[in-house]
Amino acid sequence: MYRIFTLLAFLISIHSLAQSTASEQVSSFEIEAPQMDTIKKIWIYLPENYQSSGRDYPVIYMHDAQNLFDRKASYAGEWKVDESLDSIGKPRSIIVGIEHGGNKRIEELTPYPHEKYGGGKADAYLEFITKTLKPHIDRSFRTKPGFENTGIFGSSLGGLVSFYAALQYPEIFGMVGVYSPSFWINEEIYDFAQKAELNPEIRFYFLVGTEESEEMLPDLEKMIDLLTEKGLKTENFKTRFVEGGKHNEALWSKTFAETYLWLMQNRFVK
Repeated sequence: MYRIFTLLAFLISIHSLAQSTASEQVSSFEIEAPQMDTIKKIWIYLPENYQSSGRDYPVIYMHDAQNLFDRKASYAGEWKVDESLDSIGKPRSIIVGIEHGGNKRIEELTPYPHEKYGGGKADAYLEFITKTLKPHIDRSFRTKPGFENTGIFGSSLGGLVSFYAALQYPEIFGMVGVYSPSFWINEEIYDFAQKAELNPEIRFYFLVGTEESEEMLPDLEKMIDLLTEKGLKTENFKTRFVEGGKHNEALWSKTFAETYLWLMQNRFVK
């Protein structure tokens, strides 16, 4: 019986290993996050020619790293970020994925507390990214650290916190991917956006599916109207409504490459 269980465990282990879909360009490390009193696991994608090129690269910070590169780690489907970038070839950039904190995900990715769901600790999360993680990445890798070459990107709550980060740190994030943003959970975001000092050079790519929640499209349209009234240039944002798109990784994965290329215009590393 012991041998049977041992063999079964071995076979399960081999099967589990076979499910990993992360490319060779993806690795991970852990870093202390003093702002959140925790240790964060970070996934990083380096362009295929990183080691031999000697060049500096733009960097895009993304949330929910468990779902970005590896089907094995994903809890809701994989974005296939590494496969998308490998297939594109050029332009090339570094992708930094930040694992969410499990049952603390809502805390990390919401700027304000919600009466029912709690949360509201995004400021600490973004301080970790800007004050601890980004300096570490810029020291450890060949990056282009300036505003025009630094992006932030996420979906759902990750879309909400990416949008918030762009207004909270307009001198740091110049490229912003906002997929299916959960503006509904923090209605205060509209007042914040109205009062925030908008950097008109920030590039936003907004995306929602037509089969998401009832409030998703009107909420996004409301925010875009607000931003254009504040002076956001029409050439610096793009909005895409995906017919039949649902609130899931399948939608976000399918459109990632297109969004990446649009955000990276005039920032290409050749």
